[in-house]
Amino acid sequence: MTRKFIGDRLLIATHNTGKLEEMAHLLKPYGVSVVGAAEMNLPEPEETETTFVGNARIKAHAAARATGLPALSDDSGLEIDALDGAPGVYTADWAETENGRDFAMAMTRAHREIEATGTPQPWTARFCCTLVLAWPDGHDEVFPGVMPGRVVWPMRGDQGHGYDPIFVPDGHQVTFAEMERWEKNRISHRARAVAQFVAGCFD
Repeated sequence: MTRKFIGDRLLIATHNTGKLEEMAHLLKPYGVSVVGAAEMNLPEPEETETTFVGNARIKAHAAARATGLPALSDDSGLEIDALDGAPGVYTADWAETENGRDFAMAMTRAHREIEATGTPQPWTARFCCTLVLAWPDGHDEVFPGVMPGRVVWPMRGDQGHGYDPIFVPDGHQVTFAEMERWEKNRISHRARAVAQFVAGCFD
């Protein structure tokens, strides 16, 4: 039996403003207001696991312990079949530079490595999101969401964030970055994980 979320304020264990806005929008119909990790002056814990669920657990439990609030975290990334599932949990790491994250560089690397494998198109891939809701007493609930699709090149669109300009979701002809933002949020891997979370933790 999934533990229910009781309350109207939820800590989202992220320093990413894009993710925070997306979660606030997705949870608004349920009367839940959100607060981010940066607002609570929480440090970013080191993500040392090799799975989405492992890293999401690290972030959720650290935030719940530090604040005494239930904390929801997500770990997400892009798995490309031609690259044996890479970048996967290292999706953001591929974009790291001395001056912050450069996703154009990361997408260029992904395309270069796909080309090097000689894999013919379509380059199938999926965006994965795992949400973990942790309570201060150490209990947690896990909610996965997956959006299958394909990688395209060159980059297309200027909406969204991360690898959105090279990902076309199944059933669509445009990339996530060419979609109106709230349309993307309605169908994304994160939306699917949130739907599982809402079904499990809200009456």
